[in-house]
Amino acid sequence: MFQSIGTTEWIIIAVLVLLLFGGKKIPEFFKGIGEAVREFKKASKDTDEKKEG
Repeated sequence: MFQSIGTTEWIIIAVLVLLLFGGKKIPEFFKGIGEAVREFKKASKDTDEKKEG
């Protein structure tokens, strides 16, 4: 899917994200995404352990 996106396009996307969200909001946004991924993995692991036990 992303094979057709080149370096120039990624730079343009990054600049647009910076303009839309500002420099201070981006780390908070990615922190939230990281916490959500961790929580999802934890819930998935708990579900797998309940199936085994």
